[in-house]
Amino acid sequence: MNFKAISLGVVLASFMLSGCCSITILRTKEMKAVGDEIMVKNDSAYKALSAENNALKVELDSIKAQLDAAAVAQKRLQAEVSLLTKRMSEESVRRDTRQEEIKYRLDMLIGKSDKILAKKVVVSNGAASAVMEADANAEKMVEAETMFNAAHSDYHRGEYKLAYNGFKQVYELVKKGEMAEGALYWMSLCLIEVNQVAKAKTILTNLVETYPQGLKACASMFKLASLFGKECDLERQKQYLQKILSNNTCASTTEQEQAALQLQSMLEFKSTDGRSAEQVCREQMR
Repeated sequence: MNFKAISLGVVLASFMLSGCCSITILRTKEMKAVGDEIMVKNDSAYKALSAENNALKVELDSIKAQLDAAAVAQKRLQAEVSLLTKRMSEESVRRDTRQEEIKYRLDMLIGKSDKILAKKVVVSNGAASAVMEADANAEKMVEAETMFNAAHSDYHRGEYKLAYNGFKQVYELVKKGEMAEGALYWMSLCLIEVNQVAKAKTILTNLVETYPQGLKACASMFKLASLFGKECDLERQKQYLQKILSNNTCASTTEQEQAALQLQSMLEFKSTDGRSAEQVCREQMR
């Protein structure tokens, strides 16, 4: 009886253990299936995120390329604007120079006409030698004018050394008068173009002192004021601007108008940090 009961118990226990094992296996399979499903979903989500990140990276690269292209275009535009501004400035200088030359030549023609009219008198006896001398001077002036025009053409072609030598020959030929004054002025411009500013200032200073009421006096003083301004010698610049305003020859000229504007700007200058105009100028030159 006891043996049968024990056997039955063992059999029942075996069945129970077998059932538990089956349940455990089923649950393990279910958990594995759930885990596989989660991994599949994670892989899918990761791939989706990766694809989205790649798309964003491509878009960012495209935007960066567009910004770089815009920056290059802006630099190119700035360079073109600077070049155009420089060309306009150079053309303005050439036009002003040409106008000055035309004015000078007109003044020379008017002066020659007056001299020719003055010579139209009846002469006799001892006056013949004076007429011959006048003719010789006239020939010298014609030669000087030819040389002056050639030097002027050389200047506008950028042959500044050749032009300087031409204007110097004109000055040495006539030595005084309107043509000598004009030759000195253009000699100084040639020197400025080849960065010999000190020599140019010396010539301009001598011109102003020798011909204070001359045709080129106002232009020479304004040029000196500009040169001293570029060197931040504002006191000397102011002196020449004031000389232009006080010189009756410069009345109603472009130089007088520009001198008045520049002098007013200098007098009204005020620095926000207490620095002088000269200090600000020298810092800008660095």
